[in-house]
Formats: sequence, structure tokens, C-alpha cells
Amino acid sequence: MVARDLVHIIGATGRSGLALCKALTQLNSPIQPVIRNQNHWKTQDFPTAQKALIADLDGPPSLLAQALEGARSIVSTAHARHIPQILAAGPKDATYIFLGSTRKYTHWPDAHGKGVIAGEKAFLQSNQKGVLLHPTMIYGAEGENNVQRLAQLLKILPIIPLPKKGQSLIQPIYQSDVTKAMIHALSIEWSKPESLVIAGPKAISYADFVHAICRAATLPQRPIISIPPWVLVQLAKLSRFIPVLPTISPAEVQRLMEDKAFDITPMQEKLQFTPISLQEGLAKLYPRERG
Repeated sequence: MVARDLVHIIGATGRSGLALCKALTQLNSPIQPVIRNQNHWKTQDFPTAQKALIADLDGPPSLLAQALEGARSIVSTAHARHIPQILAAGPKDATYIFLGSTRKYTHWPDAHGKGVIAGEKAFLQSNQKGVLLHPTMIYGAEGENNVQRLAQLLKILPIIPLPKKGQSLIQPIYQSDVTKAMIHALSIEWSKPESLVIAGPKAISYADFVHAICRAATLPQRPIISIPPWVLVQLAKLSRFIPVLPTISPAEVQRLMEDKAFDITPMQEKLQFTPISLQEGLAKLYPRERG
């Protein structure tokens, strides 16, 4: 599936932006990177790319307007809080594909989640056509560390303390499926602004997620024990002082208690693809050597 027009990609050097650039390049689809720092782009080699345009989303609006002048298809992998600036600067007849986050559903909102909610409101109230894609936890991206951070903990801790013994649900999505969702979205004739959750094929418990990572990374299985949430919150506050442990915020602990399960039927029907399983995704992330 190839994008019909030159695709302006805001945030082209970020994880999801770079993955999209690579995928569109493999499809021989022309791309126009829009980035903050030229030096971050110089190390990349994309034959179908135009010269990168510089526009800081927190900088002068005129630079962004200049970068998006004449654009027909605009994808922004920058934080959704920037949606109002992008809509104000971009052409009125362009199609917009934005990345949000299912963090908007949390009962423990942080600046990230509140920014997604504000960006979505601005987009849905606009007259622009396109879609705001809300991925669940993304894993498997170059530079992504969600799974790696957990694997690091699994190497260190003899037991894994989780609220509710890890029975809360999670539904992670592999980076290649996030990329695929954006490419499929580019091929659709959107008539209005829409919002769509993109997630893995099914939800699993945190406990099963931990066990799956252990198997994929060939680590010994760690027993999971139930621990009161307030204890984990206090331990999270101490994590930044312990060099061998990844830093964990109290809000992350609180969100461990929330079920993150989503019906992907709307995604499958609208975008016409089925995401890969967690087992397949982890196999890509931790490939086994074949004899």
C-alpha cells in the first residue's frame, strides 16, 4: 500500500516518525521530513526524501506554515498536544494523520495524557479531515525501552511485585503495526476528523506479559507476588536513587492497576489489517539463533 501524495512527516527523527520514513521509502513513496534539528536527519539515507525542512513546533508559527505550504498529506508523530499549532499552520484541504495515546483513558492523568485529550478535542472540533490514532503501549521500536526496562528488572529482581498480583490487563502493539496503521490511514479518503484506538490483537494480564518477556529473552521465570499499591508507589519514589534499577514514577505504578483492554474491531474494519500477536512481536524483538 503506497501513499498517493508526497507525505509531510512531522517528527521524522522520532521513533515512530523514523519507522514511518523507512517504511514509506521501502514502498518508493516520496516523503518530506519536517524536523527540529537538521543534524538529526543528516545521518539518515532516504532516496525518496526531499531535503528536510526545519520547524520547531514550539517555535515561530511562520516556520511551520512555510514547511507545510502546499502539503496534501501530513503525518505528525509529535505529541498530540501540538495538534492545534499544526492545524493552524497547515493547509485547510490537507489530510492529517496524528498519533495520540490511550493514556487519555487513564484515571491517573499526567501532562502526557492531558495533552492528548486537549489535542484530540482541538482536532475533533476542527473541520479538517483525517484521523487521530491512539496506540496502546508501543514496543519493538528502535530506541523503545518499555520491554527492555522490564527485562532489566527481571534480570535483577528475584520476585516481581505487582498490584493485584499482575491481573490487570495490557494490550501492547508492535511498532511495525503502528507504522502499518499510519500507512493504511494515508490511503483512506477521510471526510471528517476521526479518532481511533490501535492496539495488539488481544489483552493479556501483566503477569502473562512478564512471563512472555521471560520466555522471549530466555530469562528464568520470576514469581509474581501481590503487593499493596501504596507500597509500590513508595518503592517507585526510591528507584531513581538505585543505579541498577530503571526509574519508575509513582504514576506508572498507579496505572498498573488499570485495565487497558480495547476492542480492535473498529481498527480492523477501518484500516483493513490485523496486528501481530505479542508472541510474534517478542520473537522479532528477541530473535533466537537458529542452529
